[in-house]
Amino acid sequence: MPSLNMSVPHRLPQNEALGRIKGLLGQVKTQFADRISDLRETWRGNQGTFSFSAMGFGVSGTLTVKPGEVILESRLPFAALPFKGRIESTIRERATALLA
Repeated sequence: MPSLNMSVPHRLPQNEALGRIKGLLGQVKTQFADRISDLRETWRGNQGTFSFSAMGFGVSGTLTVKPGEVILESRLPFAALPFKGRIESTIRERATALLA
């Protein structure tokens, strides 16, 4: 299964960045309810695990909110491999705007 690993820098206090990331996952549930199902997230301190189904394919990973950066490590289904670049750029764009 292909992986998607990225880091998005930020200048926010760690707790502020963590709160924004958690809020984003709630927005994703609502905004993409027609394309994403079974979205689950679990947080332990500044690290969260998530999983969901998108168009019948399972996606899972971790988010770690550190001082100065948010790290995303995820596994993508092989069917998403042709879209990996677009997925990464979309995530980076939204995360950068969210953490500005």
